[in-house]
Amino acid sequence: MIEANDVLQPTLIVVAGRPGAGKTTLAHALARAVRCPAVSRDEIKEGLVCTAGDAIEPGADVQGHATDVFFDTLALLVGRGVSVVADAAFQHKVWMPRLEPLLAIARVRLVLCEIDRERALARRIARGLDDPVRERFHPARVERDSPTGDYEPPHLEVPTLRVDTSDGYRPSFDTIVDFARARHARAQSTA
Repeated sequence: MIEANDVLQPTLIVVAGRPGAGKTTLAHALARAVRCPAVSRDEIKEGLVCTAGDAIEPGADVQGHATDVFFDTLALLVGRGVSVVADAAFQHKVWMPRLEPLLAIARVRLVLCEIDRERALARRIARGLDDPVRERFHPARVERDSPTGDYEPPHLEVPTLRVDTSDGYRPSFDTIVDFARARHARAQSTA
């Protein structure tokens, strides 16, 4: 029997992975498929930079501010009963304290995008070459210096689906959508 609280509790679909793993592309496609909003930490950062323009002080913590806005947005949406797809790297040590409160107000499902370090780095370089304006939002210095090899995914006791994003999606996109839509499934891991 499904309880009234189960019906009203929203789903938070966390799409995580190292930089260059294809999180944002998957998150937006997944949000369209399950018919809920996608909230991207990097897109929030871009909005902050676009708004502030040249007024950003050197050394300003734009990353930290974007992360605060990201989690505030997630908390607002799921707190108001809206299911959402959340897209960010979600490094365990850094982000876990921010995810824990959301576990109490949403059914959390984790989609972990996996790709080898070299391919992820190649994607990040190509992305910068394809979109030179990206430099304004994600400076190349940060891109080159960020530790693509030191990614530690979130460790959550929630249903988890591992997706190889090296060349398309394994398992298939339809399987990912089915996983995201499932309401009361046990944790699963697929490589």
